[in-house]
Amino acid sequence: MRLRLLAVGKLKQAGLEALVDDYRKRSRALLPIELQWLRDMDGLRAKSPAGSRGSGPRRRVVLDERGQQIDSEALAGWLGSWRDQGVREVDFLIGDAHGFTPADREGADRVLALSKLTLPHRLAQVLLVEQLYRAGTILAGHPYHHR
Repeated sequence: MRLRLLAVGKLKQAGLEALVDDYRKRSRALLPIELQWLRDMDGLRAKSPAGSRGSGPRRRVVLDERGQQIDSEALAGWLGSWRDQGVREVDFLIGDAHGFTPADREGADRVLALSKLTLPHRLAQVLLVEQLYRAGTILAGHPYHHR
């Protein structure tokens, strides 16, 4: 299964890029993570259009402050369940500073909040990539995630 992180706005700080690259490299053998930075929300919606929820080979997760808060093991559970259902690709969408519309959230298979705190988009990207790597290690039984 392949994971795609689609985000409005590119990481501009070398330190943040290095963190993201490190987790992506670690994740390659577990759950490959593709990154695509887009200029605006229209580009984001075009890259991952809302479709028939819960069916087909793709799932769509919108990151939004109104979303469900889960722990790392629950995220691994989502991914493992989708993998077992034959899902081939999961899109994780991070919007712009104005966030997503109600229609965007309704068109997603899941709406996820990384925290109750308001996070800058760049930091949310780093946090999400680390959590996706962590989920991959949980599914693989790797000791990275300590319980």
